Amino acid sequence: MKINIKATQVEVTPTLNVYVEKKLSPLAKFVKQFDETGEAEIWLEITRSTHHKKGDVFEASADFRLPKKILRAEAVSPDAHSAIDVLKNKLSVEIKKYRTQFLEIQKKRLPEKG
Repeated sequence: MKINIKATQVEVTPTLNVYVEKKLSPLAKFVKQFDETGEAEIWLEITRSTHHKKGDVFEASADFRLPKKILRAEAVSPDAHSAIDVLKNKLSVEIKKYRTQFLEIQKKRLPEKG
């Protein structure tokens, strides 16, 4: 699975890059059939902005692109790593919903044996 990272007002250090790979790569197991064909991609954007009361705030948003579907999740946190953690949890929930719908459609297409 390919992970594309875009950063705004944040430097993508090798440490951050490894952290993103470590956290988001396991999501590929949920969409194995699409990952094998190269159809699964994650587009991650990390942005640092300032908040007048809290200081730096990191926003992470991701588009998990699958055939005929884009799953989206967003997270905001005072730390980039924790924003990625929250984002991963939200994405895994979205993937599980998608898989449930996808499997139900596949079952309906199969002819009944009897």
